[in-house]
Amino acid sequence: MPKLNPRAAALSIPGIRVFSNQVQTLEDGVNLTIGQPDFPTPDSVKNAAITAIQNNKTGYSLNAGIVELRQAAADFFKEKYDGEYSADEVVITTGASEALDSVLRTILTEGDEVIITAPAYPAYESLIELNGGIVKYLNVSDTGFIPDIEKLDALVTSNTKAILLNYPSNPTGASLSEKDVSDIADYISTQDLFLISDEIYSENVYENKHISFASQKQIRNQTILIHGVSKSHSMTGWRVGYTLSPKHLSDEILKVHLNNSICAAVPSQYAALEALTNARDYPKVMNEAYLKRRDYVYSRLVDMGCDVKKPGGAFYIFPDISFTGMEDWDFATALLKDQHLAVVPGSAFSEHGKGHIRISFASAIETLEEGMDRLESFVKTLKKQ
Repeated sequence: MPKLNPRAAALSIPGIRVFSNQVQTLEDGVNLTIGQPDFPTPDSVKNAAITAIQNNKTGYSLNAGIVELRQAAADFFKEKYDGEYSADEVVITTGASEALDSVLRTILTEGDEVIITAPAYPAYESLIELNGGIVKYLNVSDTGFIPDIEKLDALVTSNTKAILLNYPSNPTGASLSEKDVSDIADYISTQDLFLISDEIYSENVYENKHISFASQKQIRNQTILIHGVSKSHSMTGWRVGYTLSPKHLSDEILKVHLNNSICAAVPSQYAALEALTNARDYPKVMNEAYLKRRDYVYSRLVDMGCDVKKPGGAFYIFPDISFTGMEDWDFATALLKDQHLAVVPGSAFSEHGKGHIRISFASAIETLEEGMDRLESFVKTLKKQ
């Protein structure tokens, strides 16, 4: 039997999918694991794809994507986030995941180090290691889930190729203030490294405005933005993401992207064009519901005795359940078995997530009410033991 790539063989099923897959086998299961909006894709977006198909726009597009969509993405970042990009500095990809993979393939060589804040989305580590890189975790669990510059600086070495940030954050829901962004950008401007900023949840923010690293002119030549329409317009299955970066970087990313997937699905690109133009305000509809859901789940968790930070963005909350005396993986396993409720153990997001669970509040309020009732019943049984 020929040997497999050991990097691929070392991969495991992420904890998110482990618990999501298990709960789906239960007839009365409640699934609070997946970060997928429960809203429909806007009708005008669906109709844009239908029209594209009817007009036979089903062949290849330019490798970087249709010009109109690239221009729309550039305009969106300029008007919304003060980011100066042209259409030829945008690469349309098959989802934000392919965008990140193409970026990492472009910049990493064997042994390069990438610093990521942790708790972290599990795919970051996998993609870095698949591309020959080495992950170094910046623990933010003890700094309010916000990067500390001194701790960051202590991790930077001559082998550091990039810092990968994700704000609003999956799994914590934490957002960065304008000062946070400015301070981080000022530090990066003094270093010989890239900033990869995954801002896929930028449209899902609540009390405060999202501050994009695209607005930080002092690091423009070092910054690569990852974005898409999956979360903002409930288009997870349409698979449209994009990168924004200076032309000298986008030209290189494009070469990797076109050898990977040639181009993103063309009808989906026309759907994304509608999302970023005529349906640009659709996230406001979802955010009104998310805000109510967030506040409901937060208040229920506080009443249960959880130490929990109210998220400023995304649709996740990351309560500390260590007061129960259980390890987070054991807690989530027992919760699924006893209450048929699925959440994600914090350790699925690196060792720095231990003692927590991630709950997605992207589900309908009725589902969240049932989920919180089951969680409360489970916690009460633990307190009696």
